Amino acid sequence: MEKKIIINDSEQMILLGKKIGELAFANMVITMEGDLGAGKTTMTKGIALGLGIKEIVNSPTFTIMKTYKGKFDLYHLDVYRINDPYSDFELEEYFENNGVCVIEWASQIKPILPDEFLEIIITDLGNNKRQVMLRSDS
Repeated sequence: MEKKIIINDSEQMILLGKKIGELAFANMVITMEGDLGAGKTTMTKGIALGLGIKEIVNSPTFTIMKTYKGKFDLYHLDVYRINDPYSDFELEEYFENNGVCVIEWASQIKPILPDEFLEIIITDLGNNKRQVMLRSDS
């Protein structure tokens, strides 16, 4: 499955994320790619809303991961600074921890990603517009 959606502002990005969060299931892995400022964390805020999370969601750039409690736990990872996917972080355990994993800059840890995941690629089109590509093998 592959779908491209044009987003006109951050509110629409959050609404799309919320729909994804409402459809999320235990052990779902969502990977995100896009330039700095493309909207990965904004999308994650929407996913959190869809999971019923009330906490403020912000980027875990300096902590690698933040956990939020909702319908499913949300494991929000930013792996931009990881050079070795086989390092001691043992990120794979969160892929099967009955939560939802959102991984920003997931290409950094591609060798350890599960076989099935929802891939989201966000492209900045200028003037606050974004193209969001959703891709899944299932």
